[in-house]
Amino acid sequence: MSERVLVPGGRDVRATLDSPGADACVVACPPHPQMGGKRTDRRLQAVSDAIAPEVSTLRFDYGAWDEGYGEVADARNALGWARDRYDTVGLFGYSFGGCVALLAAAAESDEDVPPAAVAALAPASRLVDDLDATARLTVIDAPGYVCYGERDTTADWEPVVEQARDCDWTVESLSADHHFVGQTERVGESCGEFLRSALDGPV
Repeated sequence: MSERVLVPGGRDVRATLDSPGADACVVACPPHPQMGGKRTDRRLQAVSDAIAPEVSTLRFDYGAWDEGYGEVADARNALGWARDRYDTVGLFGYSFGGCVALLAAAAESDEDVPPAAVAALAPASRLVDDLDATARLTVIDAPGYVCYGERDTTADWEPVVEQARDCDWTVESLSADHHFVGQTERVGESCGEFLRSALDGPV
């Protein structure tokens, strides 16, 4: 079961809430909106399917393009919406959205309200010079997970993976390209297992 949600915050951010009856929720950040990234992305859906029904998923679309700044704000607003309704909230993102999730987790950690966990799939290392997820990874006060494709030549994921290992995060590699062609279910299972465990749900 899913519900439509309008995320407050001054930008037009529409979302879908999957499995709304759970006690925990994962906010899912889609890939680059200028490259077709939407909340219906199959990798976001795979993670949502993998953690349902024990954990809800809030999949959202970004508001108007804002060079990454507004998109990070969208993720934080979605996180705030979820916090008002759930006991435990985590963050997940793919590609551009992976970077957004990491930056949002860092910003929330700066304000002493970190998410319960953050997972990034094939994350970009930065959006612009001052939106650098690699540089901000060390301030995230939450369990972290990064999954990447060994044949990924699209995203600049290497700096994030190296920093994640230095921070003792869980890092997993798959024999895949950036889009994880043919491995969507495996992506859902891998990311979902970490998120459910970190959010204290059944694994």
